[in-house]
Amino acid sequence: MTIAADAATLRWRPFLRLEHPREVVRQFTPNWFAVTMGTGVLALALAQLPVEVPGLRAVAKGLWMFNIGLFVLFSALYAARWMFYFDGARRIFRHPVMSMFFGCIPMGLATILNGFLVFGLARLGSVAVEIAYVLWWLDAAMAIACGLFIPFVMFTRQSHTIEQMTGV
Repeated sequence: MTIAADAATLRWRPFLRLEHPREVVRQFTPNWFAVTMGTGVLALALAQLPVEVPGLRAVAKGLWMFNIGLFVLFSALYAARWMFYFDGARRIFRHPVMSMFFGCIPMGLATILNGFLVFGLARLGSVAVEIAYVLWWLDAAMAIACGLFIPFVMFTRQSHTIEQMTGV
């Protein structure tokens, strides 16, 4: 095969390089939740533009629903990693860069709960507010846990040097 043929094959079959499909679970890390942050913020921003564009709200709602699907998928993959690869999942706390991405989980959830108030009110009414309320408390608990636990781990378990400093 040529290099171009290999690249084309890998583009359409991204898991081809993995030894086994379960490697998707073993390699899954919290930084993937940054995708839900971006998708959710885009959906919310499009829905609240001060200019009326035909179909834009429908696109925004579709993005928000897609974001919910991504969040559920990513949550299932990350929960599976904790169940099947506990030691590897736990080691992320000691990593000076990857541990910073734990905050992506509550931030991604925040876009979903805000979407219930932007998109869900018209369809679900007060149920959307109740769902957002429950998700808010879950989100707040996770954010507080990340805000306290990650810096604690940074000071007590990780080693930081100037050479390791990143924008994260």
